[in-house]
Amino acid sequence: MLLFVAYQLWYTNIVAERAADGAAGTLQQTWQRDAGTDPGGAAAPPVTAFEPGQGFAILHIPKLDVKVPVAEGISKPKVLDRGMVGHYAEGALKTAMPADEQGNFAVAGHRNTHGEPFRYINRLVPGDPVVVETRDAYYTYEMTSALAQTPPTNVAVIKPVPEGSGFTGPGRYITLTTCTPEFTSTYRMIVWGRMTDERPRGEGPPPALTS
Repeated sequence: MLLFVAYQLWYTNIVAERAADGAAGTLQQTWQRDAGTDPGGAAAPPVTAFEPGQGFAILHIPKLDVKVPVAEGISKPKVLDRGMVGHYAEGALKTAMPADEQGNFAVAGHRNTHGEPFRYINRLVPGDPVVVETRDAYYTYEMTSALAQTPPTNVAVIKPVPEGSGFTGPGRYITLTTCTPEFTSTYRMIVWGRMTDERPRGEGPPPALTS
């Protein structure tokens, strides 16, 4: 029993963090290759669809020292248990992408074990930045509100205008979801943010990542 607990609390984090770091490095190398070394070269065409489990972005939460790949879908074996954050992208749970003109980019991540990228999102306060880095751009969001506990069945929290967020109309939003209390999956904790800046990748990282 003690060995199993050690595996869950320690070893799964090591394995998942290695996998996530490798995925983040691969993404950045691919983006660099797509951009090319010739400033006058033609840009690679935009990519708007991804396969389940495919990484397509990197999520930065500077206050928490979080840098984690984002993959399509919220499958535990393909995404979450590999230390990545998953984009709600299927069926009735399908949410927007950061580049969309309107909508809610909603993602899920483990709070404990398997890299636990969202362990401390309860420490975020209004005004804290969250940055989504993609092949083409950086999208900066400002944390606006949170919901400490809600049932897993409450999917209204990831609607285009998420219920309970305080947002009253269409916009460009982000939603972070994770399990709570710690070491359980009884409820969900929700953090919301509003996009405040979008800049092409060629202009370099936003102040939230450099200051």
